Amino acid sequence: MNPIRRLWQKAMGNDALREKLRIIIFQSDTPLGKAFDVALLWCIVASILIVVLESMQAMPPAVKQVFTILEYVFTFFFTLEYLCRLYCSDKPREYALSFFGIVDLLSTLPLYIGWIFGPVRYLMIVRTFRLIRVFRVFKLFSFLQEGDLLMRSLIISAPKIGVFFLFMVIMVISTGTLMYIVEGNIPGTPFVDIPTSIYWAVVTMSTVGYGDIAPATFLGRVLSAIVMLMGYTIMAVPTGIVSAQMVHDHKQQRKPEYCPECGSPLPLDAHFCPFCGLKQTTKATEHDK
Repeated sequence: MNPIRRLWQKAMGNDALREKLRIIIFQSDTPLGKAFDVALLWCIVASILIVVLESMQAMPPAVKQVFTILEYVFTFFFTLEYLCRLYCSDKPREYALSFFGIVDLLSTLPLYIGWIFGPVRYLMIVRTFRLIRVFRVFKLFSFLQEGDLLMRSLIISAPKIGVFFLFMVIMVISTGTLMYIVEGNIPGTPFVDIPTSIYWAVVTMSTVGYGDIAPATFLGRVLSAIVMLMGYTIMAVPTGIVSAQMVHDHKQQRKPEYCPECGSPLPLDAHFCPFCGLKQTTKATEHDK
């Protein structure tokens, strides 16, 4: 029998080893588990910093070589860690298809793919997503609940934002075409075609304003000013949509309040009880019937 296969079968049959690794890798309640997670977070931060610094052109070749070696060391560590997670997980398939499982895998692949496609290795920056584990390590679950509220609000608001995005697409196409009609016949104009004019409309309406394309005629400048003013008012719409949904969800998550006098349920932010008329001078608490 192949020695590697025999060693693998022996490791898979060692339930004690798998359980010990599972406690260390997947649980942060134990001293070893928390130490492993903290060390992992520091390795993630160090590997991200190395990727960023290694991309700098002014970095001396000798230092770049050291960084490259460290990239291989960190990648080997993360690869081994990913394999250990698969090995000791109760449900390896479920872990591999989970958000963290996919991120863990993607954080190891870029360097290997970079052997064929060099620049791809900089996608190792995806390791920043692994820092989300800091919430689990340091028991910051309240922040995760707030993040869940934001994600829920974004998902519910997606149809409204989609309609708004479609409206924006219509607006930039229309204003870009109108600007091409106004400026397109001017000698030396940068508005050489409708796609270029639409690009100008996107940059202007989003209030980015690169300045690489600018109108030369009076009418073109008036149109440009109108588009800028529209951009200031329109770009706040998605924020308002998501904020309104977050406020709505937050109110729904609040525990119901009851009048301390009659025990009737109170509407949100009520100053008087609608049943007995008692003034709610302090925050009402749930009445114990």
